Amino acid sequence: MSDLPRKAVTRTAKLAALPLGIAGRATWGFGKRIVGESAELVGRELQQRTAEQLFKVLGELKGGAMKFGQALSVFESALPEEVAGPYRAALTKLQEAAPPMPTRTVHAVLEERLGEGWHELFLEFEDKPAAAASIGQVHRGVWHDGREVAVKVQYPGAGEALLSDLNQLSRFSRLLGPLIPGMDIKPLIAELKDRVSEELDYGLEAQAQQAHAEEFTDDPDVLVPQVVHQSDQVLVTEWIDGIPLSEIISDGTQEQRDRAGQLLARFLFSGPARTGLLHADPHPGNFRLLPGGPDGEDDWRLGVLDFGTVDRLPGGLPATIGESLRMTLDGEAEAVYELLCAEGFVKETIELDPDAVMDYLLPIIEPAQVEEFTFTRGWMRSQAARVADPRSPAYQLGKQLNLPPSYLLIHRVTLSTIGVLCQLGATVRLREELEEWLPGFVPEDPADGEEAVAQA
Repeated sequence: MSDLPRKAVTRTAKLAALPLGIAGRATWGFGKRIVGESAELVGRELQQRTAEQLFKVLGELKGGAMKFGQALSVFESALPEEVAGPYRAALTKLQEAAPPMPTRTVHAVLEERLGEGWHELFLEFEDKPAAAASIGQVHRGVWHDGREVAVKVQYPGAGEALLSDLNQLSRFSRLLGPLIPGMDIKPLIAELKDRVSEELDYGLEAQAQQAHAEEFTDDPDVLVPQVVHQSDQVLVTEWIDGIPLSEIISDGTQEQRDRAGQLLARFLFSGPARTGLLHADPHPGNFRLLPGGPDGEDDWRLGVLDFGTVDRLPGGLPATIGESLRMTLDGEAEAVYELLCAEGFVKETIELDPDAVMDYLLPIIEPAQVEEFTFTRGWMRSQAARVADPRSPAYQLGKQLNLPPSYLLIHRVTLSTIGVLCQLGATVRLREELEEWLPGFVPEDPADGEEAVAQA
């Protein structure tokens, strides 16, 4: 049996064991209940044990399992502290590391994709990977023109492994649901599956990254590495140093946390406005904090990596988002409800109370109501608990709302970014970014339209 099939069998066995382990712990929990322990205590212990096994298995895998783990890890802020604490380190590890590919395999891919003389393209090439992700790993090198580069090499069979893992995970998504209160796991896995072909296409990734690199050239706040070379299964980009956001989350100063949070929010909203593309994989492993912002070496810029998953938004983020957010802040319940109905957030067969919809939305948009807002794990947990408690009006109303397909990725990216901001504990002037970059948030001045007509 070759290495790849053997690894595939091992991976499948590990994933298949997850539901069995969960069932075993459920039996253990039932036994504890019989001897008199409280349902709340047993439920908490069961959730903790389930989570620990899940992230232990995901941390040992590449492919879809790691991709799912990374997507899930940004929602760690929503977990109760007594559950989140024991495996927060495991979640962080998922964002930065995976088992490396053998050197001989790396060389074989480079020879196949860059030619027999691939060594001649580099002045230096480090065989030990500098980083690993769900479908490939990154090696550091020096290109033949002297530029330091990151060489992203795709795992052979990555596509098949990705789909196989995600198919396995989707089969027991219902069992994983309780890990993140208020979050439906199944659509997340379905969306990851839909994006597989795009993420495997390094040509599309190179185009998206280069579009950002050119737009943000000389930007004082955001740095995107230039694309140096691209072929099937190999992507070479400029190397950037910096502190991974996962390290800022665990050990950063408050100044670094606040700066990283502000720039992350700025990139979330300015990227689509400036490039027509939304970077759709906002886990901390894809960002770096680099010294040397607009105020010198003591300031910081945000380095952005991995453009394998993007949402194409030629007109930027939909103006509906900004308009509904502005009208919600202004208390225009009827107008907000009409807009949500028109966009398909409320299905035609359902009728809701506009004031109840307003009550549902206002706590979620609290960060936009003030000049600056401190994102915390406690705030994230309170939001998750509010929409996850079956006794809550927010839970009952949320079940009746609909998320149109065109908003699915935007919703997940926004939610994920908020999760990272809460992990950072950052104080962010979010309203400032909304007013600058979000279409529809600031009403258009009629005089602007008249002036444009006059000039035409």
